[in-house]
Amino acid sequence: MNKDKIIIKGARVNNLKNIDVEIPRDKLVIMTGLSGSGKTSLAFDTIYAEGQRRYVESLSAYARQFLGGVEKPDVDSIEGLSPSIAIDQKTTSNNPRSTVGTVTEIFDYLRLLYARVGHAYCPEHHVLIESQTIKQMVDAIDAYKDGTKLQVLARMCKNQKGTHKDLFEELMKDGFVRVQVDGESMLLEDEIILDKNKKHNIDVVVDRIVKKEGYRSRLADSLETALKLTGGEAIVENLSEKTEKLFSQHLACPHCGFSVPKLEPRLFSFNNPLGACPDCKGIGVKNEVDDDLLIPDWSLSINQGGLRYFKTSVGTDRIEWQRFLVLCREYNIDLDKPLKDFSKKELKIILRGSDRPITYTIESSSGNVSKTTKYIEGVKTLIERRFEETTSSWSKEWYASFMAEHTCPTCQGRRLNDQVLSVVVGGINISQFTDMSIEKALNFMNELKLNETEAKIAKLIIKEIQDRLTFLNNVGLGYLTLSRRAGGLSGGEAQRIRLATQIGSRLTGVLYVLDEPSIGLHQRDNEKLIQTLCNMRDLGNSVVVVEHDEDTMRASDYIIDIGPGAGVHGGEVIAAGTPEEIMKNPNSITGKYLSGEYSIPVPKKHRKGNGLFIEIKGAKENNLKNINVKFPLGKFICVTGVSGSGKSTLVNEILCKAVRAKLYHSKEKPGLHKEILGLENVDKVIEVSQDPIGRTPRSNPVTYTGVFDDIRDLFAKTPEAKIRGYDKGRFSFNVKGGRCEACQGDGVKRISMHFLPDVYVPCEECGGKRYNEETLQVTYKDKTIYDVLEMTIEDAIDFFDNLARIRSKIQTISDVGLGYVKLGQSATTLSGGEAQRVKLASELQKKATGKTVYILDEPTTGLHSHDVARLIEVLNRIVDQGDTVIVIEHNLDVIKVADHIIDLGLEGGDNGGTIVVSGTPEKVAKCAESHTGRFLKKVLE
Repeated sequence: MNKDKIIIKGARVNNLKNIDVEIPRDKLVIMTGLSGSGKTSLAFDTIYAEGQRRYVESLSAYARQFLGGVEKPDVDSIEGLSPSIAIDQKTTSNNPRSTVGTVTEIFDYLRLLYARVGHAYCPEHHVLIESQTIKQMVDAIDAYKDGTKLQVLARMCKNQKGTHKDLFEELMKDGFVRVQVDGESMLLEDEIILDKNKKHNIDVVVDRIVKKEGYRSRLADSLETALKLTGGEAIVENLSEKTEKLFSQHLACPHCGFSVPKLEPRLFSFNNPLGACPDCKGIGVKNEVDDDLLIPDWSLSINQGGLRYFKTSVGTDRIEWQRFLVLCREYNIDLDKPLKDFSKKELKIILRGSDRPITYTIESSSGNVSKTTKYIEGVKTLIERRFEETTSSWSKEWYASFMAEHTCPTCQGRRLNDQVLSVVVGGINISQFTDMSIEKALNFMNELKLNETEAKIAKLIIKEIQDRLTFLNNVGLGYLTLSRRAGGLSGGEAQRIRLATQIGSRLTGVLYVLDEPSIGLHQRDNEKLIQTLCNMRDLGNSVVVVEHDEDTMRASDYIIDIGPGAGVHGGEVIAAGTPEEIMKNPNSITGKYLSGEYSIPVPKKHRKGNGLFIEIKGAKENNLKNINVKFPLGKFICVTGVSGSGKSTLVNEILCKAVRAKLYHSKEKPGLHKEILGLENVDKVIEVSQDPIGRTPRSNPVTYTGVFDDIRDLFAKTPEAKIRGYDKGRFSFNVKGGRCEACQGDGVKRISMHFLPDVYVPCEECGGKRYNEETLQVTYKDKTIYDVLEMTIEDAIDFFDNLARIRSKIQTISDVGLGYVKLGQSATTLSGGEAQRVKLASELQKKATGKTVYILDEPTTGLHSHDVARLIEVLNRIVDQGDTVIVIEHNLDVIKVADHIIDLGLEGGDNGGTIVVSGTPEKVAKCAESHTGRFLKKVLE
């Protein structure tokens, strides 16, 4: 076997045309080519899939049932393959508990660091918390009133699963009579049955005492017993006031008795009840009624329907409304006064309810009269209670329409409780550490001063944290904070986080397959990423990267160019060799762009726009520094800046959400800003994101763009369909009638294989055609509805040449560079970039209004330079029709053709969020401070 190469023979996955490829091992290899040419099919679906399959096959059948199997790719043979690891662009977990710190495992090391060398300080008195003596404990209880009933408890179990029968027997032998299980008092002589799968808290009742003269010695004895039982902790419950105090021989404030449990790693986790904030349960945010969703128009009064919840209740005999009227009468609240004129106290009453019990009489619609005395809920409290109590999904949805995520008022979004936040290392608590940017956190760790003993204990922990922070910084993520939600990361950021984690593992002899790691990365940070990839190679690994970035290609050892076209026109190796060899190869489009033979031209002049603006004033969300930004309408606008400078916050979080709220009354709240001027100049906003166009095989380009309706209409008008009485519904695979009922229009059947992967087999009834025989007997130009769905976009343009309505819609899909995609191609097989272009095509079909704003976030994702040229043509066409295009982009080919650039920076994270320069590309290129300008200058020259 050749040890220097990976030799692939007869690869036929997707559109690959039975190709043979040789890839040098232990090198940085780039796979490139037009979008849809087959790069991913070769890199991921062939090479990685086979490496993964061989590994899984080596495991036992028992282990395979948990991993799921991997299908053998359609390839004759692959030799010289190493164990493979894929680092793709799938975003990390959407779980709200998942953060950058937990995903990178840095948070686990931090928890260990704080548990082993942390010092607790009282949050009120700022004194070091040390262990308490029994005398100090009794002194703290002395503050209670005489006659107070006390109960001394020893917590024997804390959040532990099991029936705990042995513990109960042991306590009975020791002479104890009573325990509290999960807060419920029980006698030990009774049989106590607990669910072994649930976590339980078990407190033994050591003594019950009334505070009176001479009680101190008995309390001291009882505390001593409790401390012995638990190894240093006791709880004294004040039964009169229903409060409790935790005392510890380990850690407690001498002034106020603020206690901290024994420091252990699980205490510092917001996923553990011990450390989590009791209010938000460790998520950092709470779903609460939002004032602006409850009161959309503050100029209205309550009687005019200003409170949206009561809008249809005003003047009715609904019990809720009658009770609310009692509340308003009790506090003399004027129902005809505009809500904007309410005092803070009046607003608090109507929103949160009465501050004292009220006696009132209410007559129901049936004539029953009831008199009662109780607190009356405000409208907010009422909605929140109903939301928790209701079991109806419709009601839940209705109550949720008034609610939005708010930072938890108890922990201020820090996720942890006061006891955890009182522990510091180097003067800061664990939450303050995770709120620092990775760059700052690394500096803090490098400068951390510990005493001799602590330094010995923490030496290995600190090294692990420093290494991981360094890797993250080196892949251009120094601006992220460890507390950032993992679900809010872009695909490129998530991929680079996994990349940093892999470097941390320092494996050798592995085949890494990466999918465009440069996405979302500014040119300035690209060098760091390339260096990281080279480091992985130098450790003795083979690194295969699917990439379009020219800098990465030039730095690689070997390039494989797949093409010549996309889809059915691709799937062949056009050129392979070093970057220099590729540039000299006349067949390679990639080589022509690398050598400069092909390039995207710089426009000779820029559009003047229509003279109108949207202006954001006082933008302060995330790291934006209270900036004012003008977006000139009728222009092609590019928002640029290094990663983390605030581009997405400005465009997606503030501008897009504010326009949506104004035009469509969207529930999403825009980011913090003072005001937005000029929204009257816009009548539509179209956000073209990279989210999938659908999550099931039933969704495809023709159903998404709406052209399938026209095609079904066409088939319903054929003579054969009219004779049979078929309407357009007959030609849908989503409804009964024309579809094959054996597979319900899916075309495939899923067969569960227990510990092997699910197998999808073509439906025996319809042979994968989705429709029943009768439907497939109807043809148009000798083609069935199935044949039409199997056509590529290019073929369909010719096929529907004489039908202007259908042809024009399909033409827009081709215009955005998707001519190779089949009309009925499953949405699940489209990449993020392809999905984004299908959405763009769908919007292009609509008539230009001159008042539409298109917002695109990195539309060049997954695009070859040749495809970028076509995309720019499409975006220019939109602007030429009078509409506005706003693009967040790092690609210099797009930036150089923009009419107006807004460059944010200077850096990312805390050092970003300001406008460095704005204006034409030429003006930005002349700005010495602008990182974008520096690279743009070279391109314009």
